[in-house]
Amino acid sequence: MSKVYQGISASTGLAIGPVWLYRPATIQIVRKNNCDPSIEWQRCQSALAKANEQLEQLHQRTSETIGAAEAEIFEAHQMILSDPDFLETIQTNLNTQTYNAEIAIQDSVNTYANMLLALDSTYFQERAQDVLDIGHRLIHILMGVPTDSFELPEKPVIILAEDLSPSDTVQFPRNKILGICTQKGGPTSHTAILSRSLGVPAAVSVPFDWETIQNGQMAILDGAVGSLLLNPSPDQQKTANQRQTAQQTEWEHLLKHAAEPANTSDGKTIEVVANIGSADDARHALTLGAEGVGLLRTEFLYLNRESMPTEAEQTQVYREIFEIMGNRPVVVRTLDIGGDKAVPYIGFEEEANPFLGWRAIRMADNQPDLLRIQFRALLRAASAETDLRIMIPMISNADEIKMARNLLNQAKQELQNEKIDTPETVQFGIMVEIPAAAIQARELADLVDFFSIGTNDLTQYALAVDRTNERVAHLASPFHPAVLRLIRMTIEGAHVKGKWVGLCGEMAGDPLAAPVLLGLGLDEFSMAASSIPGLKETIRQLDSQQCKDVANTVCELLTAQDVKAYLQKLL
Repeated sequence: MSKVYQGISASTGLAIGPVWLYRPATIQIVRKNNCDPSIEWQRCQSALAKANEQLEQLHQRTSETIGAAEAEIFEAHQMILSDPDFLETIQTNLNTQTYNAEIAIQDSVNTYANMLLALDSTYFQERAQDVLDIGHRLIHILMGVPTDSFELPEKPVIILAEDLSPSDTVQFPRNKILGICTQKGGPTSHTAILSRSLGVPAAVSVPFDWETIQNGQMAILDGAVGSLLLNPSPDQQKTANQRQTAQQTEWEHLLKHAAEPANTSDGKTIEVVANIGSADDARHALTLGAEGVGLLRTEFLYLNRESMPTEAEQTQVYREIFEIMGNRPVVVRTLDIGGDKAVPYIGFEEEANPFLGWRAIRMADNQPDLLRIQFRALLRAASAETDLRIMIPMISNADEIKMARNLLNQAKQELQNEKIDTPETVQFGIMVEIPAAAIQARELADLVDFFSIGTNDLTQYALAVDRTNERVAHLASPFHPAVLRLIRMTIEGAHVKGKWVGLCGEMAGDPLAAPVLLGLGLDEFSMAASSIPGLKETIRQLDSQQCKDVANTVCELLTAQDVKAYLQKLL
C-alpha cells in the first residue's frame, strides 16, 4: 500500500528507485577508570593528528569532485580540532576524571554539541552535527574502527537515514545515489547543501517509519516539494517516470543553449554571470554558460589557517581565476568576514550579534592593511586582458566608500612606485545589502562605478529576520514588496547617474523573480552556476517592456504571498 511522508525540500529533482536504509553501527565505548592522564592525552593527540589527515583528504576530494565552497565544511572541522577551548576541555576531563581518552572525547563533544543545540538559532543547532561528526571520527580512530564501514548496493538507491554527516554524504559514490532522504536536518544543513551541489534530489525532516520500511522497497522522492512516496502504484510510477524524462529532456535542451546570450523576446541582451569561490568554480561556470563572474567570494583565502594570507599567496589565486575567465568581467568582493567565523589571527571579539557587528569594511578603520594588501594582490594579479571590478561589502555610508577608495588608490600608487604594472582601468563598486545604501543610492552613485545588490542580506536586514533561524526564516522573502521597492530605489538611483546595477543574491537565479528584476531595469544577473541555463531560457521568453508593467504592479502589492501568487499566475 502506498504511503506519503511529507518533509522539507532540500534539493530539487525526482528520484525513482529502491530505498536503502543507512544505519551506521553503534560503537560500544568501554569506560576505564584510573588511567594515566599523560598516556591518554598522547592517545588523543595521535587521534587528533590522524583525524586532521583524514579531513585534509576529504577536503581535497570534495574540492575536486564537488567544489571549493563545499570543501570548506571540512576546513571548519579542522578548525574545531585545533580549537584551544575544545582541546583544553578534553585535557581537563582526562586530568580530573582519570578515565580513558574515548570517554573524555565523548564527554567533551557532547558538552559542545549540547551548547549549540541550546542556542535559539537553527544555523548553530545544525552545526552541532559537525561537532558530533568530529567526535565520531576521533573515537573510531582511537578504537581502530573504520569510519566508512558501509557498502552500498550495486544498483543506485534512494538513501534513507536519520541524519547524515558531511563525511557520510561525500563518501557515498555519486553514481550509487538516486536521492537522499533524512529524518532530521533543515534546508541549511550540510546534507541539503551537499545534495544541491551534487545535483541529487533530497528531502529533510521527513518523518518516515523505520519499522515499516525494508531495503529494496520502491519509492519516489520529490526533492522539489520534500515528499517521499513509498510503494507507489503502477500509475504513480508511470507518471513519475514521465515527469523525470521530461525534466531530463528539458535540462539537455537548456545545456545545449547555455552558451547563447540571454536575449529577451524584444531584443534586449541581459548579462548572466556566476557566483564563485575558487578556480574550479570558475571552470565549471563556463561550462554552464556563465558570461563572467558577478561575485568572487574571497573568504576562502583567510579560513583554516593561523596567519594572514600573504600578498603573494593571494596574487597567485586571483591570477589563476583571472586567466580562466580571460576578458570576461570578474567582480571581486573584498573580504566579507566577521565574528561568526573562526579567524583568530584577525582579532575578533565575542559579539552578541556578529552579523550586525565588526565585519567587512568596518574592519578597515582598525586594520586598513587587510584591505590594502588585498587590493595590491588583485591589482598585481590582473593582466591587460582582465576586466577587473572590485566591490566592497557592508557599505552603509559615504565615508566608508571614500575610505575604501583611498586605500585602493594608495595600493595602486605603491605598486607604480615599485615599477609593478597595474591595469589601466578597474571598476569600483559597492554591495547594496544594508537598507541605508539602497535609500541613498542616488547620492552614493556619484562615488562608484556600479552597485551589486545582495538580496540575501538586504532582505534579512530590511525585514529584521535571521534567515538562519527556521522559526522565522519563512518571513525572509525577497518578494516582500518593501524589499522590491529597495531594489527599485537602488536601480533608479544608479541609472540616473549612468551607473550599472547587478544582483548576486539567490533571487537572481529564481525564474519567478526574472520578470520583476527585468522590469525594474536590472543590468546583470549573478547566480549559482547551475541556475544559469534555466535563467537564460526564462529571460528569452520575456518581453522587457511588458516586464515593466509587471514590476510596477508587484511593488504596489501588500505581501510577499500576493507577489508570488501574481507571478505564478502570470508565468
